[in-house]
Amino acid sequence: MKRHLISAADLSRDDALLVLDTAEEMARVADRPIKKLPTLRGRTVVNLFFEDSTRTRISFEAAAKRLSADVINFSAKGSSVSKGESLKDTALTLEAMGADAVVIRHGSSGAPHRLATSGWINGSVVNAGDGTHEHPTQALLDAFTMRRHLSGVGRDLEGRRITIVGDILHSRVARSNVLLLNTLGAHVTLVAPPTLLPIGVEQWPCEVSYDLDAVLARTDALMMLRVQSERMNAAFFPTEREYTRRYGLDGLRMAVLPEHAIVMHPGPMNRGMEITAEVADSPRCTVVEQVANGVSTRMAVLYLLLGGSEPAIATTPATAVPAATAPAHGATTAARTEESK
Repeated sequence: MKRHLISAADLSRDDALLVLDTAEEMARVADRPIKKLPTLRGRTVVNLFFEDSTRTRISFEAAAKRLSADVINFSAKGSSVSKGESLKDTALTLEAMGADAVVIRHGSSGAPHRLATSGWINGSVVNAGDGTHEHPTQALLDAFTMRRHLSGVGRDLEGRRITIVGDILHSRVARSNVLLLNTLGAHVTLVAPPTLLPIGVEQWPCEVSYDLDAVLARTDALMMLRVQSERMNAAFFPTEREYTRRYGLDGLRMAVLPEHAIVMHPGPMNRGMEITAEVADSPRCTVVEQVANGVSTRMAVLYLLLGGSEPAIATTPATAVPAATAPAHGATTAARTEESK
């Protein structure tokens, strides 16, 4: 993998599969009495969040702590940023504190790229969401969830049909998912009113439809997106009721999906608008599972960026474990540590 993770486009197919396979091994840690690996002991991970967040910030914090890293949580509110401190000065401060990785969420598209290429810090930079641009680790955890339900461990998503519905214009999740899912061989269709599609969407590696009902019967995974009214400065659709009628997912529409299809949502959900409570609470909805998978996926990302040059998946039969099921290097180390106690 590269030194930073700024965009889903940074990942080749092999890189993406390496992250997903490593995340499978990291997921096994959650089933242990002690949910910790010593892999990143002595490393410092800074969560640098300039926007409010619950799931992403807590997920990255849990991931770093489960890898035994030291975690510093930085929030723009209550910091020198509120006094006018620039991103550069904040970055120089973090570098002086010895940050090995900076997980950044910023309201301006391109801020993580600027941080990674400026020379202000020497550590790895992970994009946790920048403006309306990208959110690569969300796309990875979504792909991880889809693969578990649709393809199986160790495989890509070749031939699977994924439909993403809603506010594509303001969604960094949609952009990252289109790029990553295309890399993994999936066929992606975006469904939204014309006013909620970005300029140039015809250049994206996906199809575009304005009719949700027309694509339901051939969908393997249906991802509903939140309407981001806080980013809107104009009327993008007549009324919320009209939007729900044409692009909301209710029980009747869910019934049209193939039996194996799953319903996804990156959260937070606007129940009653893009998704009804009936669908959100149904067994086919993977929202809570996605949150759990986010910790495992972000553990894999941090491990691969900071864990050194050794392969994340053991390939030697030194511990008499079949190569196909050999645990990640960090997991192997933890297991040996526990056995020696």
